[in-house]
Amino acid sequence: MFDNLTDRLEDVFRKIRGHARLTEENVQTALREVRLALLEADVNFKVVKDFVDRVRERAMGQDVLKSLTPGQQVVKIVHDELVELLGGQAQELDLSASPAVIMVVGLQGSGKTTTCAKLALKLRRELRRKPYLVPADVYRPAAIDQLHKLASQLDIEAYPSTPDMNPVDICANALEEAKRTGHDVVLLDTAGRLHIDETLMNELVAIRDKTRPGEILFVADAMTGQDAVTVAAAFNDRLDVTGVVLTKMDGDARGGAALSVRQVTGKAIKLVGTGEKLSDLEIFHPDRAASRILGMGDILTLIEKAQTDVDAEEAAAMEKKLRKAQFTLDDFRTQMRRIKKLGSIEGLLKMIPGMSQIRKQLGEVQMPEKEMARVEAIINSMTKAERATPKIINVSRKERIARGSGTTVLEVGQLLKNFTQMQKMMQRMMGGKGMPSMPKMPPGMKMPGGMPGGMPQMPPGIGGMGGMGGMGGMDGMPPGGGMPTDPEAVKAARAAAKAAAKKKKDQRKKRKKR
Repeated sequence: MFDNLTDRLEDVFRKIRGHARLTEENVQTALREVRLALLEADVNFKVVKDFVDRVRERAMGQDVLKSLTPGQQVVKIVHDELVELLGGQAQELDLSASPAVIMVVGLQGSGKTTTCAKLALKLRRELRRKPYLVPADVYRPAAIDQLHKLASQLDIEAYPSTPDMNPVDICANALEEAKRTGHDVVLLDTAGRLHIDETLMNELVAIRDKTRPGEILFVADAMTGQDAVTVAAAFNDRLDVTGVVLTKMDGDARGGAALSVRQVTGKAIKLVGTGEKLSDLEIFHPDRAASRILGMGDILTLIEKAQTDVDAEEAAAMEKKLRKAQFTLDDFRTQMRRIKKLGSIEGLLKMIPGMSQIRKQLGEVQMPEKEMARVEAIINSMTKAERATPKIINVSRKERIARGSGTTVLEVGQLLKNFTQMQKMMQRMMGGKGMPSMPKMPPGMKMPGGMPGGMPQMPPGIGGMGGMGGMGGMDGMPPGGGMPTDPEAVKAARAAAKAAAKKKKDQRKKRKKR
């Protein structure tokens, strides 16, 4: 969402960093470009004015102008002000009541129903809560059915409302039912309209007064830009909302709503929808969002996604297989599926500091999602025995697998070749004894860059990079890659080379006899 704004700001800061000393003139020039970048991103003009004024006041200080690193100081000031603009700190949901009631409001089409299901999943998975979904939108066709289907998909209970019931009665009765059945969070999916009207507002006020929710979350479509901020202010005037949920943050909108809604409404953004999956709902962290906008990545969110989506026991089991070099095509497919759970490759790259620039340099190079889907289709078309022992796959089997996966025999063969090379590499690395340990460095010694510890000796015969995916190793290097320097490793490498040469010679003799 913030890609265009990130690009513009990176250009501004690149120019600032080029100056050994900052003057009032080049600070003014830089801030003029920052102002244009924010306005182009559809940020409210009053918010832009206040933001630029605060940055100017801090950046014009003598400590910054006389600093040896003025460019970095200005970037830090902009980062700090962006964090403040976005809300300062992440805001947690108020779940203190028993049961806690969360009322979800917004215009039709903003994503309220899906957000209710996403939030229910998040509460159950991360906070071990027992949520209860309440479909109270009796006006939109199939709205109740939609929430019931999502509840069934997630195996979460939902109140059995029908379109002929009164929305206020639905919410009141559902709250009583939740108390009786031991649910500790009640999520009210209320009705929306294509525009704000008095009838809708009166109904929402009646539901609020009847259920006394601890949270009233306004759901806004981030793709609508400043309109989302205007509507949020109108809902806030009547309902006094406690927080905002921005949906479709993975879209190509310019991000103006996210940067304006906090200042205009005075209400914090609490959650953001980052994709179409029911697991794609994140707590909004202003500091992390500011880092993304400035191209600094977001490692903490990446770590949290990995901890949430990757099962620790499965990872430990996979590590044992890797240590014993027992990696199969089934395991390879499992690893690909884990990567998919974390999101798109492009989205993951943006969370790694510095990778946004590398991604930009790649230009139109496509990310490997399609390639991964093709590889998975090939593996799915194999039998269990073939996935466990790829050596048994002959020409006729390859033809069958190619037909089943919609690929060619050549593509199937290439996958098998690459996988065999990977297996051999892993076996050489493990040496049948597991992963080599990292030796300790003498006291006081560090690796370049300040990292404690040193580079371990590589196992016999293994050095730098060997061939990967059909690419040969470096010319003149011994079999297996780089040059070992340890005497024992040199002897072992020579012995391995002699054994390999003798084996090839014996094979040639056998072929000649035939």
